[in-house]
Amino acid sequence: MKTSSSSSKVQKSINLFKHELGTGTWSWGDRLFWGFGKEYGEEDARSVFNESIRDGITFFDTAEVYGSGISERLLGKFMQTIASPVIVATKFMPFPWRLNRSSLRRALNGSMDRLGIEQIQLYQIHWPTPLTSPATWLDEMADLQNEGLIGAIGVSNFNLVQTETAINTLAKHGLKLASNQVEYHLMNRSIEKDGLLTLCQAEKIRLIAYSPLAQGLLTGKYSPENPPDGIRRTRLYNQLQTIGPLIALLRKIGDKYGGKTPAAVALNWTICKGTLPIPGAKTMLQLSQNASAIGWKLDDDEVAQLDTTSDACYFGI
Repeated sequence: MKTSSSSSKVQKSINLFKHELGTGTWSWGDRLFWGFGKEYGEEDARSVFNESIRDGITFFDTAEVYGSGISERLLGKFMQTIASPVIVATKFMPFPWRLNRSSLRRALNGSMDRLGIEQIQLYQIHWPTPLTSPATWLDEMADLQNEGLIGAIGVSNFNLVQTETAINTLAKHGLKLASNQVEYHLMNRSIEKDGLLTLCQAEKIRLIAYSPLAQGLLTGKYSPENPPDGIRRTRLYNQLQTIGPLIALLRKIGDKYGGKTPAAVALNWTICKGTLPIPGAKTMLQLSQNASAIGWKLDDDEVAQLDTTSDACYFGI
């Protein structure tokens, strides 16, 4: 059931460029990858949400597949307890069995029910798939935006060509693509090199950077002797062997700014690149480190130093 709180009121438009930093909620409810319910749980997520609001971080990104809907339900529950407005971004997953436009409308309704809101301020296609053309989904999203059920249309994991196609498809409806959410951090700068970041900046499309801390790799918490648990242990093994110089530089720069953590410096770097990072947070400590990335800026020389060092460490993630 949708709530009647101020957080559920329909908003006609949003300005994603007002936000320097958001909070990603993939870990809220995800047991397989992040271990929800073991070392952290619902009350930890609630504390992170409340502190995000107090820190002025009001953009929250979720998806229908995060925790099989648990992330959306938790976010919706937390929003009911506050009066201040929150910007909610969620995503439609084009599963192979979803073959027509009506499935997107049903998915949108499911997300709105779980979130308890009357409009999804930013609705995104989670991944492009070859089975159904993204244009099919974008045409339906255009109709839904005109109906007021979507505030803005975004995509996720779209490459340069796919993003251009999305821009052109929406232009036929007199609409603009609001965002593209892709993996972007100091260990993965492919969007700088293939032209996607340049395109988004030229078209005033907000580039939302997910996993901006490389799934914890850029926090300085892990090392070859102290790898992360679970799936990340294998996935990040090679990067942990080479990332030492980059972490050392992040620490050195952080010291210059009053003891900023490597995480704060790495996030500030993504902000300096003109993107909106959405780091996840499972604990108050993580949220505090994330929030300390805003309110200041690296200078051009420091950004260049990080670019050079990251290029030397990058082996792909």
